[in-house]
Amino acid sequence: MTTSLASYDMLTFDCYGTLIDWEAGIWDALQPLIATNAADPGRSEILGVFGEIEGDQQAATPAMLYPDLLARVHARLAARMGWRTDAALDAAFGASVPMWPAFQDSATALRALKRRYRLVILSNVHRAGIAASIGRLGVAFDAVYTAEDVGSYKPDPRNFRYMLDRLGAGHGVAPGRILHVAQSLRHDHVPATAAGLARCWIDRQNLAEGGHWGATARVPEVPSVDFRFTTLAALAEAAAAAGG
Repeated sequence: MTTSLASYDMLTFDCYGTLIDWEAGIWDALQPLIATNAADPGRSEILGVFGEIEGDQQAATPAMLYPDLLARVHARLAARMGWRTDAALDAAFGASVPMWPAFQDSATALRALKRRYRLVILSNVHRAGIAASIGRLGVAFDAVYTAEDVGSYKPDPRNFRYMLDRLGAGHGVAPGRILHVAQSLRHDHVPATAAGLARCWIDRQNLAEGGHWGATARVPEVPSVDFRFTTLAALAEAAAAAGG
């Protein structure tokens, strides 16, 4: 496995948690439910519950479109917390993905990385949701693959097989020339390791130094990675310094 950022031709990205601040988006979208129940929950507690329920729901209903899945997660989260909800609140949460904000460094870093690499997204959302988020990121991606395309959600290995098959056939890129860039250990780094890809961890939660898991479900063992940065900006700076 190479240790130089200049040795890759393509970066494949997770979007939510890596490029889009899904924790801020989730938390904001939960405020109507919280207000309806006059609740005052801890942010980290609720995000942790969300991560657990979402992972269970994705495994149970892999073909369900993400807005419908989010609506189901919202209802289950309310039930877990003993809160009242209704179909309108559930549906509004399910439709919230286009409003989730980009991280402050995403657009600038992606523009810099685009000068050297081809850029691809492999995301656990639906086509309409990712289209809205790409509009916030300010770059043209060379390919975008979603859970809606695959019929399953990461960390299912089918998602990475789907992407690699299409990148090889349609873009002529061998796996050894691809670096997968992601925040989530569970959704991305574990299956990317199994797929034989090089891995760059954007550790926005600073888990390597004892940070919080947030809305990402825990993994029993942290997989090894080839590169680690706490921001996307730091990756772009390192790539430029390496001649990438």
